[in-house]
Amino acid sequence: MDRQIDELVDQYAEHLLQLAYFYTKDRYSAEDIVQEVFMKFLEANYEERGTIRAYLSRMTINKSKDYLKSWAYKKVQLKEKWSFEKSKRKKDALLVEDERTLIGQAILNLPLEYREPIILYYFEEMSVAEVAVVLAIPENTVKTRLKRAREKLKPLLQEEEWEVLANE
Repeated sequence: MDRQIDELVDQYAEHLLQLAYFYTKDRYSAEDIVQEVFMKFLEANYEERGTIRAYLSRMTINKSKDYLKSWAYKKVQLKEKWSFEKSKRKKDALLVEDERTLIGQAILNLPLEYREPIILYYFEEMSVAEVAVVLAIPENTVKTRLKRAREKLKPLLQEEEWEVLANE
């Protein structure tokens, strides 16, 4: 049993960590969420109705959304708004690389309803149908959100491109 758990963690932890990070934008919260997901998964009697990856992804998304609604998250946001100096945080190399890319930065600036389908469709390489199942929304809604997200990303990426060129 322990061997199966280790295999699951090895296989899915990085994917789930990145997924949680795209929601929370905080490494430590993402780690907590992934740990909770694995603990809940082990407690649950998973009946194979789909892939384990999709099931764990859905659990991670739900936990991340719960975190974003929680008082702990709101308290942190309020604290950051009132603080005059932003502290520099050390970030894991895995996440820093994603965060530094222009596209990653622009995606993190999107509202959650547009960020979700973009991440699942492009980063997790899910089909529109799979994204619809994971997010529990109709396929046409997924298509619309992808289109609107791309429309919102276009000016953000162009703006970032000009800033990069100006700083060179």
